[in-house]
Amino acid sequence: MAPTSERQKQREPNGIRRRTLLAGVAALGTAAAVGGAAGCSRVAEGDTLERLRSQGVVRLGIAGEIPFGYIDKNGEFTGEAPELAKVIFKRLGIPRVQPVATEFGSLIPGLNSQQFDAVSAGMYVNKDRCQQVIFAEPEYQMLDAFIVRKGNPLGLHSYADVVKKKAKFATGTGYAEIDYAVGAGMKQSDIVILQDQVAGLNAVESGRVDIFAGTALTTRTVVAHSKKAEVTEPFAPLVDGKKHVDGGAFAFRPVDTSLRDAFNVEIAKLKKSGELLRILRPFGFTTKEMTHLTTKELCAQ
Repeated sequence: MAPTSERQKQREPNGIRRRTLLAGVAALGTAAAVGGAAGCSRVAEGDTLERLRSQGVVRLGIAGEIPFGYIDKNGEFTGEAPELAKVIFKRLGIPRVQPVATEFGSLIPGLNSQQFDAVSAGMYVNKDRCQQVIFAEPEYQMLDAFIVRKGNPLGLHSYADVVKKKAKFATGTGYAEIDYAVGAGMKQSDIVILQDQVAGLNAVESGRVDIFAGTALTTRTVVAHSKKAEVTEPFAPLVDGKKHVDGGAFAFRPVDTSLRDAFNVEIAKLKKSGELLRILRPFGFTTKEMTHLTTKELCAQ
């Protein structure tokens, strides 16, 4: 999710970075294998939407991350992006969605090698990714927030505060927040990398770190029942001195413009009617995460 040229030299395969992966990938290993085998045939530009309608199923690449796309405790395929996909693809005449689980860094390569038909993982839109895939219009926007001890004793509200007060800083594997912290002046070697936001909460509660940085949505979700920690107010990190707001969207192969365009027609209707928020609300999304950002402007960042 790193938006600047230097910070776009990312550490995951094929230059893709994102928030960490949570439970769910292993549970769908078999589906991934089946999806990969089924996705080998080449299709001509403009044929994909009709092919999917004929087959009655669309394969969706997910990365096992709550709340974006994951397997719940009942073994059901869910998340903000999959639930949105179920609604939109049904309206496009494709009644069934099939999850194909993979690591986040393999989503774009898997999409372009036709292991699945779309990425349904709430993927952040940025310039680097826009050179590899085409995105639908964003379904949400996202700010950052910090998990801190109750009362926020160090008064940490921005990455600049963390650097100034020499706070012990942690974030997750592959998180964009690594780049935001480095951009604020922190040495990358000083950043504590943890598995996910649950590990981050535990580290803050135990005093091993002063702060854990993540998205506003995931941090407030994980802190909801904590008696020792709290989450700061959401904020936009600075990138090259300017406030930066990320936006997440579905990704499609560059040849599948007709499929992407049809998807955009439906998502525009959902935004206008307010149904989009209704679909996303069960996963912790609020009016603050609804967005007027466009793919064009996010691809330019």
